[in-house]
Amino acid sequence: MTIREFQELIKEIYFKRDAARGKERTALWLVEEVGELAEAVRKNGNVGEEIADIIAWALSVANLCGVDVEEEVMKKYPGYCIRCGKKPCRCDE
Repeated sequence: MTIREFQELIKEIYFKRDAARGKERTALWLVEEVGELAEAVRKNGNVGEEIADIIAWALSVANLCGVDVEEEVMKKYPGYCIRCGKKPCRCDE
């Protein structure tokens, strides 16, 4: 599944509820999930589950804001470090 396909799946399942909640409150849910990830890391909990939640909530925020996450990821992370142009990154060597 591509990022775009997963974003569309999240939209199909949750957009109506997310839109009713609004961008700001949906973003707050994302922040709460980041806190849960920090706790899972600290306590050796289910880190994978929390990462999945963060990705899903981030896609929900993106859907509400009209952002194509796959496009943005490819611009920001084109397969090499955007500062030094190397893969792997050689910044600060």
